[in-house]
Amino acid sequence: MASTYQNPVWDFDFPDPTIIRASDGYYYAYGTQTKRPGGAIINLQVARSPDLVQWVYLGEGLPEKPAWARRHQKFWAPHVSEHAGTFYLYYSAKPDWGSGLCLAVATATEPAGPFRDVGAPLRRGKDFQDIDPMAFDDPATGKRLLYWGSGFGPLRVRELADDRVSFKPNSKTRKLLHPAGTGDPRRYDQLLEGSWVILRHGWYYLFYSGNNCCGPAAHYAVLVARSRHALGPFETLAEATGNPYATLLEANRHWHAPGHNCVVTDAAGHDWLAYHAINPQQPTFDAIDDEQGHSRRVLLLDRLEYVDDWPRVVTGGTPSWQEQPGPVG
Repeated sequence: MASTYQNPVWDFDFPDPTIIRASDGYYYAYGTQTKRPGGAIINLQVARSPDLVQWVYLGEGLPEKPAWARRHQKFWAPHVSEHAGTFYLYYSAKPDWGSGLCLAVATATEPAGPFRDVGAPLRRGKDFQDIDPMAFDDPATGKRLLYWGSGFGPLRVRELADDRVSFKPNSKTRKLLHPAGTGDPRRYDQLLEGSWVILRHGWYYLFYSGNNCCGPAAHYAVLVARSRHALGPFETLAEATGNPYATLLEANRHWHAPGHNCVVTDAAGHDWLAYHAINPQQPTFDAIDDEQGHSRRVLLLDRLEYVDDWPRVVTGGTPSWQEQPGPVG
């Protein structure tokens, strides 16, 4: 196991990462659709590690596109959770009809897949507001919740049914956080996306990202809010500090546009923020298309700590670039 590490922990395009520790003891990382070196398009990237640092690429986790989304190359922001021997993949995809994206679900019996779509979108989207799903089981209430949102709309949450592949009948969507809107280009909260929720020390922490992930003008960072309840109301770090520019993690000269994080816990109980960022020395690659500026977003990792009931990155609020003490595998 690695006692130290240095970012990036995976030096290939791997946007919107989710990392889980599966019941087999390994960590599995899942990333947005990409074009691999050599030209192969991968719908769902999957990698495996014993320690969060040394990764082995496993390849394609979603080998068959869903019947309702075969024509496009838009499979984004996977989140995977394990329950009772089944792995549930929540993701975003562009359907074969309409202009918006959809929330979708696929299942597998192994953490590396193959995942198979359940047959229909979970929610048909409008533009790109209905993307970036994250499933969370609330230990306080037993409710299965799905968080999502982007597209200059609010971050949302709704209760899932017992089957975990549909919304609970008669449940309602709740709006949790609203974007600030355009007007101040320095603010990261003009667009909100990439929800991730954890419960620590009696607080529900909602991590999210904004504002512009990609391209030559990328301006992106990780933000955070907290609540005593999974359904809110959430207080943002900006509100708590009176600083509209407050962030958990923002760029430095070594790493641009860090964001769309997950939180994963090592064997010693330490929380780690895994996220993508752009290396300014190699900002682009031969991507599927130019929709996101051919941005090459690689996988980074930094440790979290909790101070005054707020999480913070131990490296001081920006991505690390030098050798650091590693996770406990």
